[in-house]
Amino acid sequence: MPEASTLALFFAAALVLLITPGPSVLYIVARSVDQGRVAGIVSALGIGTATLFHIAAAALGVSALLMSSATVFQAVKYLGAAYLIYLGVRALLARGTPQQVAVPERLELRRIFSQGVLVNLLNPKTALFVFAFLPQFVEPSRGPVAVQIVLLGLMFVTMGFVSDGAYALLAGALAGWLKGNPRFLRAQRYFAGCAYVALGVVAALSGSFRSP
Repeated sequence: MPEASTLALFFAAALVLLITPGPSVLYIVARSVDQGRVAGIVSALGIGTATLFHIAAAALGVSALLMSSATVFQAVKYLGAAYLIYLGVRALLARGTPQQVAVPERLELRRIFSQGVLVNLLNPKTALFVFAFLPQFVEPSRGPVAVQIVLLGLMFVTMGFVSDGAYALLAGALAGWLKGNPRFLRAQRYFAGCAYVALGVVAALSGSFRSP
């Protein structure tokens, strides 16, 4: 394990990154507003689960292949962007009365979880982030590098779930208040749909490093 001072620096840096809203946070907020705080928390679990895959890939060196292959990077990036845009277009094209929009079709938590996994698993910026961020706090003299990456990654995922869960609870509480406002009934699906589409566009057009 890294020294205590290194771990303290890691926690501080991770906290700053996690409280800065990125595509994953915006997805969780959109899902919470769309279907409630439980759905948002389940989405956060799905996103955290996908991050574990990225961490495992980083530990095994697979992320290095992703970074060195422009073709793989572009393919994964556009698959993730297309999926987000698909979610948004489906929400925007949903038909129904304003009352039906206010209470959208209830997806099973299993499906919400899988959507969260796919959103983050198909986000190459998360893989690049994990590969670029975690090794900065690894100390080879303190033990196997792969083990240190996994341990730091588990800490990061735990912190991320707490942060994302807070966003989900806040968005869910706000959604409950907004649903009591008749003027919001028709606007809700457009908020969720536009949020998903915006995430897809950002994922497709952004080539620079940003927080996942």
